[in-house]
Amino acid sequence: MCMYSCEEQDGLATPWHLVHLGSRAAGGCGLVLVEATAVTPEGRISPHDLGLWSDEHAQRLAPIVQFVRRQGAACGIQLAHAGRKAGTRRPWGGERAYLSGDDWPFERVSTGPLPFNPDGPASRALDAQGIAAAVQAFADAAARADSVGFDVVEIHAAHGYLLHQFYSPLTNKREDAYGGTFDGRTRLLMETVVAVRRVWPTRKPLFVRLSSTDWMDGGWTIEDSVRLASRLKELGVDLVDCSSGGNWPGVSIPTGPGYQVRFAEQIRRDARMPTAAVGLITAPAQAAQIVESGQADLVLLAKELLRDPHWPYRAARELGVRVPLPEQYGWAIG
Repeated sequence: MCMYSCEEQDGLATPWHLVHLGSRAAGGCGLVLVEATAVTPEGRISPHDLGLWSDEHAQRLAPIVQFVRRQGAACGIQLAHAGRKAGTRRPWGGERAYLSGDDWPFERVSTGPLPFNPDGPASRALDAQGIAAAVQAFADAAARADSVGFDVVEIHAAHGYLLHQFYSPLTNKREDAYGGTFDGRTRLLMETVVAVRRVWPTRKPLFVRLSSTDWMDGGWTIEDSVRLASRLKELGVDLVDCSSGGNWPGVSIPTGPGYQVRFAEQIRRDARMPTAAVGLITAPAQAAQIVESGQADLVLLAKELLRDPHWPYRAARELGVRVPLPEQYGWAIG
């Protein structure tokens, strides 16, 4: 969950991020994933997003990684580039609008000029040099993540951000090697995975977050995701995080408890790829059933952990499982 809390609009982590992420580690999470962290300044969703495009950014994240791991949790980071959806105002303090001028001095990039909203800003089509630079930016960020001890890297290729903009036929109308066919549209993601896996140690898991479907006729489908997941597995991806949507405004999505779990189940079964389930998973028994029945290998929680940072301990109590508490808590409530 993006916190939009970099105070100087420089992408640097603050005490807020330490307390926020550290609370989830102390709250019993097995894996704490740092929010979508931009690999370039122009790749941020908002000016207040975290970044990892320099060594200074890595050093600001290092104490967070250390604290999370000392609580017994693994620490991961989600690497992202927003593409045409970059440069928006954060969700509070007014309408979620696109910024310009001094508030956003960067050019937005994508597959072509098509804006996300009809009245939104157009973007510049990435040329071969720009594509190579984006791939390298992901790899450089992954190398920095490794240098400060992160255990997991997740490439964010969902929710209408840059990598999703390329693989979805809704937004990729290119006629070069990065468009047209399935192979062309997925080329940027595949090249990014190869570049990241080259610098990210084989002993450490590499996740990819996909939008399993665009929820639109003529868009990306779950069958496409199965096909892509099989190829990602061959390139050394260890798990697909199965979300959906986000690439087109105003799409009707039939949400409900666990509404995306079926995507994780199908990709796990048909591509023989480990998966994570997400989306309106709130109850401990619901989460346990997803894993125990083999629908997914992991359950990832977002908004529910904003509501209750100690959800894992509540889940353990409800499910009758004994788990270790931090010494600072256990002596009093264990």
